[in-house]
Amino acid sequence: VLRCLGIPTRVITNFNSAHDSNINLSIDKYIDMSGKTLHLTEDSVWNFHVWNESWFTRRDLGSFYDGWQVLDATPQEKSKGIYQCGPASIRAIKEGDVNLDYDSPFVFAAVNADCVTWVRYSKKRKERIYSNTRKIGKCISTKAVGTNSRVDVTANYKYPEVKEFSFGIPYSHYKNSLVDDRKILVTAV
Repeated sequence: VLRCLGIPTRVITNFNSAHDSNINLSIDKYIDMSGKTLHLTEDSVWNFHVWNESWFTRRDLGSFYDGWQVLDATPQEKSKGIYQCGPASIRAIKEGDVNLDYDSPFVFAAVNADCVTWVRYSKKRKERIYSNTRKIGKCISTKAVGTNSRVDVTANYKYPEVKEFSFGIPYSHYKNSLVDDRKILVTAV
């Protein structure tokens, strides 16, 4: 419909798309002490999710946020009481401006959330045991104009992931400090 009105629009596919139902910018998985999954959240990771982008001038947010905007025709969560998503500025998503209206935190999480696993010991005590900061928002793509080729637009949504590197320190040299860190973490929780 937007193309019929002369508004540039394209389809976007996000692989490993986060569905952050509580808008805390992470996809949380809870397990008990035996490793059994506890169903305490509706957060999930989808193989892919598709939405549209349209090119708008954003007088309401300022010219910094002009350009491609996310519009999701199949929202799974209510926004301001109705099922809607967008228009969320791609620039806001990339810059992490999650305090803007129009579902910026939801779209930010869809492409950038951390996947966190927690052990839940009691209603008041939990411990983070795993965090994956690179799983979400892979190969964000659109179709090339005039061909069936894929165009990777991931860089429009997020900065490159920081690469991890090893210092080559043997485990035996730092294992005792890990035990001390764990004691601090458990008492802090």
